[in-house]
Amino acid sequence: MQQVFKGLRVLDFGRFIAAPWCSAILADLGADVIRVEKREGGEDRWVQSVGPNGASAGYLSNNRNKRSLTLDTTTPEGRAIAAKLVASADVVIANMPDEAMAANGLDYETLKAIKPDIILASATAYGRGGPYSKRVGFDGVGQVMSGAVYRTGAPEQPYRTAVPYVDYSTALSLTIAVMAAIIHRNATGEGQQVEAALLPSALMISNALCIEQAILKKDAGRVGNRGMAIGPSDLFAVGDGWILVQVTGQPMFKRWCRLMEREEWFTDPRFADDEQRAANIAPLNARMSEWCQGKTMEQAMAALGEARVPASPVLSPQQVLDDPHVQAMGYLKPLDYPGLPSPAPVIETPFRMSATPPSIRTRAPTVGEHTDALLADLGYSEADIAALHERAIV
Repeated sequence: MQQVFKGLRVLDFGRFIAAPWCSAILADLGADVIRVEKREGGEDRWVQSVGPNGASAGYLSNNRNKRSLTLDTTTPEGRAIAAKLVASADVVIANMPDEAMAANGLDYETLKAIKPDIILASATAYGRGGPYSKRVGFDGVGQVMSGAVYRTGAPEQPYRTAVPYVDYSTALSLTIAVMAAIIHRNATGEGQQVEAALLPSALMISNALCIEQAILKKDAGRVGNRGMAIGPSDLFAVGDGWILVQVTGQPMFKRWCRLMEREEWFTDPRFADDEQRAANIAPLNARMSEWCQGKTMEQAMAALGEARVPASPVLSPQQVLDDPHVQAMGYLKPLDYPGLPSPAPVIETPFRMSATPPSIRTRAPTVGEHTDALLADLGYSEADIAALHERAIV
């Protein structure tokens, strides 16, 4: 089937998550994505390593469907090669500080002089134009500055979420911006610079906390795993693990009460609506915990499912791999990578399309795997390419 971005060329100068996941989505949709990295490989190849040849867990997922070219863009020859690549490209994606962008010839004015309709997509920590704009940062910056970490954890200590949700939400925001810029360019012939940043992406997710504080001045504290605005809601222990239960809205609350044999709570003013139930959540969660005692996960899930109360088991990573729904839906695609003892279960594109489906066609590349072929496509001879390797340009 035809893919929507077939024929689009993207240069990916990104590292870690925010920029690479953006270009991975474009690649899944058919774009020709070239990952341009340092001669020794990008730093994200070595974090959370699962094997040799630069195989980190995040790298394998975030760089499928791409080709790798190594290049020293701090040298004149390296910048000349980069300029040829830019001339052949539609989109450049990067997450470097502005000074590094300029030093590598990747600032928007330089790119636009080479390719007037180029689209430059930047992922930054704080966004441009404010007092923190020159600071560097990772996912945790967005988490702790958004108000979310302040509300998460035990009373004596806040907790940062272990998974980098801010990085991935920034990547998705940047992908939307790139797609909009492509539509605009197709209509007008005009390129532009687009940006997504960690802090506003985190603020997007936690915006309700700031709105609540601005209007109601609650100064609410940490809630652990409890629901902030609903109840009962928490993680509850069963005989062989933990389950999440979340109840919201009056019809669902009544179904839960019947299951818990607490129909008198229908008219209890403490539980009149979601807000009151959140404020008086302790007896609700206590009853849920009591009900779970002596039940296996399978028994608890079956009863809650019959009552149409939202619940889910807390799965370990191995249980995720073994889950029948995850397997039946094909959410994780096994991909081989040189040196790995077994295929890596890489997440498929997290959305589906009936007419122009995205797809994973190739594994993530090894360091510089496609350098020679890409240079040949740019017109370099075998002797030229050998000389570039000899001079450590590529």
